[in-house]
Amino acid sequence: MNHILRTFNRSLVVIALFFSGLALAGHHEKSEMEKNLVQVAANNDDFQTLVMAIKAADLVETLEGKGPFTVLAPTDDAFAKLPEGALAELLKPENKEKLQAILTYHVLPGALSSEEVMKLKLPETVQGGTVAIETDDDGKVTINGANVILADVPASNGVIHVIDTVLIPTEKAEE
Repeated sequence: MNHILRTFNRSLVVIALFFSGLALAGHHEKSEMEKNLVQVAANNDDFQTLVMAIKAADLVETLEGKGPFTVLAPTDDAFAKLPEGALAELLKPENKEKLQAILTYHVLPGALSSEEVMKLKLPETVQGGTVAIETDDDGKVTINGANVILADVPASNGVIHVIDTVLIPTEKAEE
C-alpha cells in the first residue's frame, strides 16, 4: 500500500510540474505579446540598424504608440545592401525628413496578417506612397521586389513582416 501511495504522490508531482510548466510557457508568450513594435525589433539582433534609424528619425514614440501598424521590417543585411555611405548620410540630422519618409514607407496602417497582405495589390503606406505586393504560385510574397522572409511577428500594437531589402519611395511619393 505504501508503494502505491508513493507512486500516486510522484504522479501528482509530475502532473503538477507539467501544468506549472504550461502556465509558465503561456506567461512567457503573453509577455512577448505585451512588447510593442519597437521593443520587439530592439530585442532581435537582426534589426539593430532599423532600431537605430527609427531613433534617428524620431519615430520611436509613434511606433510605440497605440497603432495598430504593420511594419515591413528590413533586416541589418537589407540595410547593408544600400550603396556605400547611403545609410550614414540618411542618419545625419539634416536628413531626418528623408529618413522619416523612407521608414514610414515601410509602415502600413492597421495590423495586417500575411494572409491579409497577400490579398492587397497596391496598399498605401503611412508615408503616402504605395507598395506593390505580389504573390507567386508557390505563395512567395514580394513587396516592391523585396522578399518577405518571415511573416506575422506579433507585437502589442501591430505586426512585423521581415523583408530582405530596404524599400525606397519614389521621388514623387516623397513629396
